[in-house]
Amino acid sequence: MKQAAYNTIAALVEKFSQEIEQLKKSQNETETRIQFINPFFKALGWDIDNTATNVPVSQREVVHEDRILVEGRSKAPDYSFRIGGKRKFFLEAKKPSVQIKTDFAPAYQVRRYGWSAKLPVSLLTDFEEFALYDCNKRPKDTDSATVGRLKYLTYDQYLANFDWIWELFAKENVAKGSLDKFIKTDKKGTDSVDEAFLQSLDEWRNLLASNIALRNKDLDEDQINFVVQMNINRMVFLRNCEDRNVAPYNSLKDCLRNAKEEGSYFKNLYTLFKEADQKYNSGLFDFEKDALSKNLLIDNKVLSTIISELYYPKSPYEFSVIGVEILGTAYERFLGKVIRLTAGHQAKVEEKPEVRKAGGVFYTPQYIVEYIVKNTVGKLIEGKTPEEIAKVKICDPACGSGSFLLGAYEYLLDYHTDWYNLHYKKNKRAKDSPINEDGKLTNSCKKQILLNNIFGVDLDAQAVEVTKLSLLMKCMEGETAASLQAALTFERLLPTLDNNIQSGNSLIDFDFYEGQMDFVEKKIKPFNWKMAFPQVFKQGGFDAVIGNPPYGMVESDNEKKYFQKKYIITEGRFDKFELFIEKGFKLIKAKLGGKLGFIIPSPILTNVYSRKVRQFLLEKTSINKIVNFNMPVFEDPTVHTCIIIFETPYNSLNKINIINKVSVVNDLDITGFEIDQTDFGKADNYVFDIFFDPEASSLIHRMQLNSIELGKICYIRQCIKTGNDEIYVKKSSEKLPEPWKLTLKGKSISRYEIKENDIYLKYGDWLARNWKNKSFYETPKIAIRETGNKIIATLDLDNRYFLSSIYAVYFIKQEESDLMYLLGLLNSNILTFFIKIIALNLTEGAFTKVRTNQLSRLPIHKIDFSVKSEKSAHDEIIKNVDLLLTLHQDLQQESNKSKQETLKGRVAYSTQRIDELVYQLYGLTEEEIAIVEGM
Repeated sequence: MKQAAYNTIAALVEKFSQEIEQLKKSQNETETRIQFINPFFKALGWDIDNTATNVPVSQREVVHEDRILVEGRSKAPDYSFRIGGKRKFFLEAKKPSVQIKTDFAPAYQVRRYGWSAKLPVSLLTDFEEFALYDCNKRPKDTDSATVGRLKYLTYDQYLANFDWIWELFAKENVAKGSLDKFIKTDKKGTDSVDEAFLQSLDEWRNLLASNIALRNKDLDEDQINFVVQMNINRMVFLRNCEDRNVAPYNSLKDCLRNAKEEGSYFKNLYTLFKEADQKYNSGLFDFEKDALSKNLLIDNKVLSTIISELYYPKSPYEFSVIGVEILGTAYERFLGKVIRLTAGHQAKVEEKPEVRKAGGVFYTPQYIVEYIVKNTVGKLIEGKTPEEIAKVKICDPACGSGSFLLGAYEYLLDYHTDWYNLHYKKNKRAKDSPINEDGKLTNSCKKQILLNNIFGVDLDAQAVEVTKLSLLMKCMEGETAASLQAALTFERLLPTLDNNIQSGNSLIDFDFYEGQMDFVEKKIKPFNWKMAFPQVFKQGGFDAVIGNPPYGMVESDNEKKYFQKKYIITEGRFDKFELFIEKGFKLIKAKLGGKLGFIIPSPILTNVYSRKVRQFLLEKTSINKIVNFNMPVFEDPTVHTCIIIFETPYNSLNKINIINKVSVVNDLDITGFEIDQTDFGKADNYVFDIFFDPEASSLIHRMQLNSIELGKICYIRQCIKTGNDEIYVKKSSEKLPEPWKLTLKGKSISRYEIKENDIYLKYGDWLARNWKNKSFYETPKIAIRETGNKIIATLDLDNRYFLSSIYAVYFIKQEESDLMYLLGLLNSNILTFFIKIIALNLTEGAFTKVRTNQLSRLPIHKIDFSVKSEKSAHDEIIKNVDLLLTLHQDLQQESNKSKQETLKGRVAYSTQRIDELVYQLYGLTEEEIAIVEGM
């Protein structure tokens, strides 16, 4: 195939060289595409004309975009090359007379397309010239044609560079990830489209909030938040419609013309919004629900600034190719802030308290959404007809910006597109056919799928509006002016989603206020599912519950009491995501084969406080899959997660598919291993042991004999998260006065050593987490660093306050000698081996983070002091630990290199001796020691 491709391209080069002068004079872009570009990529294995009859429409390899010229530029790339329905690169074609090497406009254009679609690279060619561009960096209209250019060839260099062309752009190699490997993105200096769009949203919110607060003194905080959010959403929606050619281009810009008096721009904009309501019929432009915008006063300059930043050339965004999912990731973080009013009625945008406490907003990556949707919604609709699928009800009970509902909706659209194209013959399609002549779903069909199948709830009313916006924009994707005009003949273009996507507290019903006659409530927002979705519960409930529920301990006493009365999984302290598991089960339990798929914190697999949840899952559900991640799924590397998918009802013959230690996205597709559910969770506290290695399992069983778990004899505390280390942590060579406390962070320690003794923490109620209980810190204790390629522990006898990168470990009943013995065990090879086997977050031999629940399971050998060899080993371990603590102090103070080497030798000897003694205590054979040391 490669040689055939070489021969074809050689013939194209020869033909072009013979006709170049005439081609540059007369040939247009379409002819260039047909005669040269199409056969070039066809030779590389691409089905350029989509001739394969067995390929579903949604899986076509090459999408030829409709070309609409606006202000002298195309509004869509000429080609979109795809693998499995996912874009891999764009190609923008030009006629041979265009100077690709030097003309900045085509380069900016193709980079703008690629960057907006979050593609690593894209191509620009007129066949005479061929340019490959890096699309990771934000394009600017002032950039020269060379900015971001990775490779430039002329047609007479194609054959000499054929191997490079083949290795990078042959379909078979693109499918293997050639483009992703070729460009290794350096995060420094990059500005992804979702990050840039978030910045734009933030700036537009600040402008509108400040101005509206200034000009509209009668509005309160909630009202200002509402009108700012709604009017940003409306402008973004209409710009999407313009770039997708379903609304007149420049319609927003036109609102800035022929208006001189202050505030008249918004009057024009409001008129445009009213017209949009007649066309789209979506709740987005419902001015009965929004009675505030009609009388808003907004300065012309503010709107002029925002609207100009939505258009070429100031705008880097090409909305025709920006996926709704990409906009959703920006909106997810945008929702983490709220507008507050000062005493003087000035607007101030600040982080929501719950977001500050959590350390930020972390949106769910698209590959997680797709995996959960495929294994829940995908399994439910497999082989079904559209009529059968119309009855399937899908819900996200904490929908946020709507990423999971978008994923489910897109999956349904693709399935219906392929089904109708397979079962409907083009020449027999009726006027009310669900697909048009291009094989795409009609507007009416897409609306009906959305209303039939997609449901969501969120506590945050702003999030609900963003979810609606996202779903409506997804509904508009693929439409053209002609298709919409045809649809308008019969009905308005978009559905109202108020009945499908609602705001309320998914976990709390109206009985929260039982017995109370009067209450004014904004925070709890009780919600009754059966009243909100009567048609769904007439069918018995939802068929699928999917999502990324909120994480965080329940702290309100009133809510705790309510949950303890209403939810059976509650015990001690409990997390919101655990409540969502039980609630999700209740929403699907009446459905045979109803499915739930969540991404949740991985401590659920082993945390002692989650044992009732695990028992619930084992006894009430059939667990389909557990996927454990060895990599940070979210931007915060301290949030470690797994996917759990289960169905109803419980089946005693069920087998659980376990995919463990996923460290790259492609590992999601591996088979993993299966275990009978009846054999799963038999460990203490129903712990989900998801490692599977018979050799290691045998060794671990040996370690657990005559041992006690660390969590049963010690407190293990996650330590202080400041919220802002720059303010609350500093170095000082002199002792600082109160409220400053001597402290340690992860980098401050190594095994048996405190390396930095000059770090202080400003202690008080301004700290974010885990600061209230001084007993965690004002006690003799062991410090364990959370990261590394082994357990790293040392001793603190000076009551230091630890930061969140260290765990505090201290005995429930202790003596100092007990701490010394425990420290020797913790720093031994064998307990690092144990952690590496059970650790849920291991990446290439290093812990991304050791968790308290993992540390709590460490088997601590119980010394039988009546056995002479055990007592001797115990005493010698303590002696060597004491020596190592002293040796490390001496090393810090010793400047003589020769003496340093001697001290290091003694450190190595004592460390090795402790390992030998610990192996002896646990009764390991030579073969087992080799396994431990091999890891």
